[in-house]
Amino acid sequence: MTVPQSRWLGRLAYQPALDLQEKTVAARGAGETSDQLFLLEHDPVYTIGRRRDRSSLGPAALPHPVVEIGRGGQATFHGPGQLVGYFIFDLQKLTPDLHFFLRWIEEGLIALLAEYGLAAQRREGLTGVWLEDRKIASIGVGVRKWITMHGFGLNVGSDLSGFAAITPCGIQGVTMTSLSKEIGREIPLEEVADQAAKVFGAHYCALSALNPQPSTQQP
Repeated sequence: MTVPQSRWLGRLAYQPALDLQEKTVAARGAGETSDQLFLLEHDPVYTIGRRRDRSSLGPAALPHPVVEIGRGGQATFHGPGQLVGYFIFDLQKLTPDLHFFLRWIEEGLIALLAEYGLAAQRREGLTGVWLEDRKIASIGVGVRKWITMHGFGLNVGSDLSGFAAITPCGIQGVTMTSLSKEIGREIPLEEVADQAAKVFGAHYCALSALNPQPSTQQP
C-alpha cells in the first residue's frame, strides 16, 4: 500500500478547509481518490463538537468565531502558528477500529516531537499528546461510513493566547504549551509540516502492513 497523499495547504479560513474535507470525504467514499492528509494552519477560530455541553467555551464573549463541527470533544482553538492535520482515510482498508486510530495519531505526534528532542506522551483517559502535565496537541476525529475527517492541532508557535478565553478540551486548569516554547526558539510551521508528512507516511506504511480485515459494520 502506498503512503497517503500529503498536501500543504498553507493558511486557510476554517470554512473553506471544512468544505474541502467534505468534498474529499465524498470522493474517498466513492473510490475516486486515495487516502489524503491535509496539513495547514487556520485563521483564528474556536471549534467544538456537536454536544449540549458547551461550557468549555466559557461564559464571556469570545475574540474569534465559533464553529460547531462533527467531531468528538470539547472546545479548542486553531490559529496561526498551529499545525493542523486532517486525515481523509478509509478505515475499512486501514484499521476498522476508531479508538485504535486515535492512538495511532497520538503515536505519530509523539514520534514527530521526538524528532525535536521532546519526550511527549499520552495521558490515561485524555485523548491528545502531552509533555508531562502540559498539553501540546489536541485530537478530534469524525467518521462517515468509515471515512475519517478532522484530525489534530499541534501547537508549534509560542503565541498561545488564543486558548486563554476557553477551557481547552474541557480540561479544567490545563496548561497549553508548544514546540517553540519548549525548545526556546521559533520553529517554522512549514518545516514541521514537512516532517509530519514523513512521520505519518512511515506510520501509515507500518499500519497498512498489518493487513487488517475490512469491516462491514458502521462506526
